[in-house]
Amino acid sequence: MAGSVANAFDRPETANFYRNAAEITGQLKPAEPLYLFCPSVLAARAACYLQQFPGTISYAVKANPEQRVLETLAAAGLQNYDVASLDEVRRVSEYCPGATLHFNNPIKAEDAVAEAYLRFGVRSFAVDEMSELAKIRRCTGGDPDVIYTVRFKLDHASAAYDFGSKFGADTATAVQLLQAVKSLGARAAVTFHPGSQCTDPGMYERYLQAAAGIIAEAGVAVEFVNVGGGFPEHYAGTALPPLEEYFAAISRARDSYFTGPVKLMCEPGRGIVASCVSLLTRVIHVRNCGKNLFVNDGVYGGMQEQSLVDITLPVRVWREGRILHTPDSDYHVFGPTCDPVDRLSRATAMPQGIRTGDYIEFGLLGAYGSATTTRFNGFNSSTYVNVLEATPFVPC
Repeated sequence: MAGSVANAFDRPETANFYRNAAEITGQLKPAEPLYLFCPSVLAARAACYLQQFPGTISYAVKANPEQRVLETLAAAGLQNYDVASLDEVRRVSEYCPGATLHFNNPIKAEDAVAEAYLRFGVRSFAVDEMSELAKIRRCTGGDPDVIYTVRFKLDHASAAYDFGSKFGADTATAVQLLQAVKSLGARAAVTFHPGSQCTDPGMYERYLQAAAGIIAEAGVAVEFVNVGGGFPEHYAGTALPPLEEYFAAISRARDSYFTGPVKLMCEPGRGIVASCVSLLTRVIHVRNCGKNLFVNDGVYGGMQEQSLVDITLPVRVWREGRILHTPDSDYHVFGPTCDPVDRLSRATAMPQGIRTGDYIEFGLLGAYGSATTTRFNGFNSSTYVNVLEATPFVPC
């Protein structure tokens, strides 16, 4: 149930508020990396999706399962959550009581399906093959109230990650799956995912056209069509259409390709949480005449995604609570581990004269930052603090 966002921080473990990064770097001076979470930014982003998307919002928990993130989203009014594991089911059930969960990982262990269904009341499961459909039927006792969400895929190349390389039925198999759900007397739905960081709003139109064709050929009524996630974030150096163009494309496709009313759902992850968290790192060593910087977090921590895809994070450099303003220079940034792979894949433009003890704040790490950290070499970045004011980043 929606409530005051402030109520999300009643618990001692989430009540550590600071004004901003200036206060933290000038007074707290942390020795370990910190995630700076701004709840007002997340609440505003959630409101944007809730008010503008032509359907239901289901947050993709994998992007950031942090307690304060989930509680802020619940307080902002989100009632649906896309979960990919039993641990995510448990977390959402604890921090967002009363939420509706959609277990949309197409491959699930039988015991995970059974516990999600029996203990946590999950009634929505994704499938992309007949054996998974049979598994869910076994684990749920053939409950006719269960929604089998058939996931299909198309060939495309307009995203940072092509999820179709791992999941999704072809269109012919999707038709067969829908008909199999109908034969069970259960409820059916359809879903797809255009890929993370999708740069083409038209991809949603092509997928929705295909979804309409699949549904028509199967002759099955569906509860909803889930357009997936993929809504992109504006990383440094990227030129993207505004979010409104994605929503407009989805609305056009719904009106053009479906013969009757259809309920829509989306499952944003990156697009809803990236901007609400930054990662504050400390420079622990400077080498090569100041051109190589070693910081206390890296690709085995909150910046793992930077080693996998071509995205550039915005940065700010702090010294004694003030932003460092000098002409830019290119730096090579290394993490703290002994692995030479632990470095950002491209040079980063930052102010000249950075020295040991300065802080580098990396923006847009609310998605796939803390969620993908490891403890390699004994290093770890998992500590969050709340800030009232987010840092105004400029592209690097």
